[in-house]
Amino acid sequence: MELQKIDYDEYRQIAEGIGRPLPIEQTESWAEYQKTVEGRTPYGYFKLVDGTSIAAVMSVMDFQTHGYHYLRSEHGPVWLDEPSEDQERQAVEAIRSCLRGMGSHAVFVRMAVAHELDATRPTLSTIPYDRTVIVDVTGGDEAILSRMKPRGRRDVRKALREAPVTCADETQRAIESFDEYYEVMVETGERDGFVPAPASDYVTMLEVLGPEHCRLLAGRDEDGRVVTWSICTISGTRATRYYAASRNETMRKHVSDKLVYFECCEMGRLGCEEYDLMAIGSEFSPSLMGLNEFKTKFCKEVAEVAPDRDLPLKPATYAALVQARRLVVARRQRREDKARKGTRGEKSEG
Repeated sequence: MELQKIDYDEYRQIAEGIGRPLPIEQTESWAEYQKTVEGRTPYGYFKLVDGTSIAAVMSVMDFQTHGYHYLRSEHGPVWLDEPSEDQERQAVEAIRSCLRGMGSHAVFVRMAVAHELDATRPTLSTIPYDRTVIVDVTGGDEAILSRMKPRGRRDVRKALREAPVTCADETQRAIESFDEYYEVMVETGERDGFVPAPASDYVTMLEVLGPEHCRLLAGRDEDGRVVTWSICTISGTRATRYYAASRNETMRKHVSDKLVYFECCEMGRLGCEEYDLMAIGSEFSPSLMGLNEFKTKFCKEVAEVAPDRDLPLKPATYAALVQARRLVVARRQRREDKARKGTRGEKSEG
């Protein structure tokens, strides 16, 4: 197997023959959006050739962070047919050989690899996942509801009756001013333990991808405040729930159920056939198990996907990064342990 760099026209031609939409991250529109993010540069389009046949295509980005470069192909390679473990092993070797030969400064390449191979490593950072929930959004609102698990139908019907929110597509409104949406994202980050990207990143995503590929849907309470919202990406007939945020005060009022159902119906009206709720937990990614109860009720089946794995291009440098990462995590853990002990001491004194 051999990896060959190609121009976008050839990449698009091959992609059109695959018979299913490319993941949004593998499209030219996404590459244009990524160019607006500091430290990210399109690296090129490639095809994997197996003998005389094309086996897969992949769009690759160059990421610069913390003083080093790495390459990333999100949800790539995109295979024409499901690969065997041996085909993936050959592909990994071909990718490593080609990228090294191109003189890349990258320490590693991060890409989707279904099988656990000797050449690959767990991701240095980020939380990869190997399972997701994909909702069939064809046939109209009632058909979408009928295909959910009984618990999902019950919660959605309850939300439609009682959830104190009105849902709408607010894409243009969010582009004009993102302040009220960002407040909800900051509150979500404080609750779930992450730091949101700058508000401008979300606005740029909406602007550059455009309404054909990206929408913001929101729920407002009776006072007109945004209490929940999501950003959905669209690639052909495939939509994905990319970002989501909600206020703490509405967590038990089924507003998220109402918004997700609205999203499913809206994506169906826009011509999509599938709506990917993006990532649930498993043995591979146990830290995401908290997402399962909510997401799995909207669909009777769980879908398996190839998770991100790292392929070192400079093994010695990659090993040094792994060690540095371990030290950072260990220091953080010690600080958290110390903080917890201090909190327990304050409670006992009180």
